[in-house]
Amino acid sequence: MEKGILEVCVDSVESAICAAVGGADRLELCAGLAVGGLTPSMALYERVRECVEIPVHVLLRPRAGDFLYSQEEFEVLLRQARAFREAGADALVVGCLTREGCLDRERLGRLAEAAAGRKMTLHRAFDMCEDLVKALEDAKKLGVHTILTSGGYGRAHDGVEMLRCLHEQAGPVDIMAGAGVDAKEILFLHRHAGLTSFHMSGKKRVESGMIYRNPRVNMGLPGLSEYEGWQTDSEEVRQAKEALGQAVCCETER
Repeated sequence: MEKGILEVCVDSVESAICAAVGGADRLELCAGLAVGGLTPSMALYERVRECVEIPVHVLLRPRAGDFLYSQEEFEVLLRQARAFREAGADALVVGCLTREGCLDRERLGRLAEAAAGRKMTLHRAFDMCEDLVKALEDAKKLGVHTILTSGGYGRAHDGVEMLRCLHEQAGPVDIMAGAGVDAKEILFLHRHAGLTSFHMSGKKRVESGMIYRNPRVNMGLPGLSEYEGWQTDSEEVRQAKEALGQAVCCETER
């Protein structure tokens, strides 16, 4: 029985440090968590590497929205894959779909070639597929190492039956649960789906240090405050890591 994996998704150096302090096994590094995650800048990647020693998996997503990419968007993805491979990323986190809601095997194969031996995680584009069991079989053929999934639901808790099914049929692919994961959910998902790999952000609100605040201007998306942000909470990560250790330990003792 493997010891389990706790991956923490971060979009800042501060969050990366907090995740490492909390005991994360590895990071998924992105930008723009508020829109589901985008490809991070190379400068952010390099600084995170300087500040933490745990593995860093890099999300490749050129824009928010769906995963049906134009030719130009895909060209950007290929260039990002090559750049982060050369920069030493431990794995690349990718996802492309066809119009019909299937994995785009041709494009994902080209991304695997661009990754040139780096491990590949299939991100939650997987959850947007029409048939998750078929998508799992396609992922196996592509040599995907890990699939991040909530079982096709908004929260992993609600997708637990599909997660159990995927885990039982995964073979060499690691099924990693994400979306609404915390210490309590780790215990639930391990007990009911047998999972040992989990993905979380563990975010907490952080108030801006600005004293002067112009109420007439909003620089971002409607509804998002200019004067608060989100940062990984090392205590939430610590509790999740403790829960994972407890779950795996109990499994080992059976």
